[in-house]
Amino acid sequence: MSAAPSSAASVASVGLARWRYRRRSTRLDVILMALCALPAVAPPAAALARGDAPRARMLGPFLAHTVSATPRHFATTLLLVPSFSRQTGLACSACHFQFPQLTPFGRLFKLNGYTMTGLKTIPASGDSSARPSLSLSPIPPISAMLVASVSHVGKTPAGTQNEGAALPQEASLFLAGALTPKLGAFLQYTYSGTEASFGMDNIDIRFASHATLASRDLLYGLTLHNNPTVQDVWNTVPAWGWPFMQSEQTPASLAAPVLADAYSQNVLGLGAYGLWNQALYGEISIYRSALQGRELPLDGNASGVLKAVAPYWRVALQRDVGSGHVMIGSYGIDSRSFGSGVSGLTDRYTDVAGDAQYESRVTGEQVLLVRGSVIRERRHLTSMVDAGGADKLRQHLTALQANAAYQPSGRGSVSLGYFATTGTRDGTLFAPAAVDGSANGRPDTAGLMGEVTLNPWQNTRIGLHYTAFTKFNGASANYDGSGRRARDNNTLYLYTWLVF
Repeated sequence: MSAAPSSAASVASVGLARWRYRRRSTRLDVILMALCALPAVAPPAAALARGDAPRARMLGPFLAHTVSATPRHFATTLLLVPSFSRQTGLACSACHFQFPQLTPFGRLFKLNGYTMTGLKTIPASGDSSARPSLSLSPIPPISAMLVASVSHVGKTPAGTQNEGAALPQEASLFLAGALTPKLGAFLQYTYSGTEASFGMDNIDIRFASHATLASRDLLYGLTLHNNPTVQDVWNTVPAWGWPFMQSEQTPASLAAPVLADAYSQNVLGLGAYGLWNQALYGEISIYRSALQGRELPLDGNASGVLKAVAPYWRVALQRDVGSGHVMIGSYGIDSRSFGSGVSGLTDRYTDVAGDAQYESRVTGEQVLLVRGSVIRERRHLTSMVDAGGADKLRQHLTALQANAAYQPSGRGSVSLGYFATTGTRDGTLFAPAAVDGSANGRPDTAGLMGEVTLNPWQNTRIGLHYTAFTKFNGASANYDGSGRRARDNNTLYLYTWLVF
């Protein structure tokens, strides 16, 4: 749940903290885990054995496609614990290498529209046709998430208190599950402790089906959502990237690409996607402003409004490599937003990204995950320069992140990561200010992160995370012009994450 940008400047300089350090942890894949935590019911095999014809026709191809797409080294996990416990009757860890990191099975479950089920659904009275007119779950797919935390920043900003505690940091309610054999959806409402508000968060509604193209299976679908990259199935994009939980007390750095969070919950996106031969994925989506808390039609009082639509694209190639599974892909968006209101000059942001992910089951329950991405953003700040909010018309921003996680068992993990953002120098856009400013007009920020987690149960996590900055807003020392060092923002963060 994010507020609309207050101006074009807020879009251009949306804090890196909103991506890495203050980003909402209400991720779509957590919804799957939250629902997994509810009581299990009869497995899909029982549904097939019952002769539930419409559902059996859906489950049969789904399981066949999933098994054929799952590497040999994941077979044990798939057979023991496939996904979405409440809806399928199978354990959570088939979808997750510890939530919210998706397995190949979990990615297919999402792409198939969250429709796989092991429940005996409620049909229409007297409906015995091959295409029933009703197929409702007998149990409401309702679940919840709660996060509590405490943070310590290296040097407390003047006039503030350290060891900030949050209960809740985030609290969410989810309504998610299959609506029909080919249509699934979820609605997420979130309470933010820092904003003391409760409202609509992530939304994803999917239609999915299968066809044959060049004698190979084609999984295709449509997605209606409200956050660019929330529809993605890899943990390399901003909406799902590591770290999955971060302190909201860490000072915010100056800049991040608009794909990071600028349009979250303030757009309506419609996309078409396809996965061919379990190897090649492609998607095209378009976005239109759908600001929260604003009456329609949008007028001169609105801010951060897109001009026309913003196109988004995604391609990815995945396959087994040796004992692992690898993905190499690319994605991007081209957007124009008004400086204020719904007319006049605009600012243009073009993001082009490359990403890769490798996952391998080392032995038994031991898993190694390696992920990385780089986003290159070109900015044409016509409106901002005209309004005096920036000096340079043409600018660029590059955001790099890479991380690796080792999970010795299903009950814990150790993760390490590196992040770096560099951009064009602009003394007006990136002005000096205590703690959050830049003395040299550069947004450059870099550092390392480490995390140790313990999962006593599949739906419970205790984590200890540390962020160490080597550079912050352009420098390592006196970066803000007031004597503050980058390492003064180093943050130790302890959290508990429950889904139920």
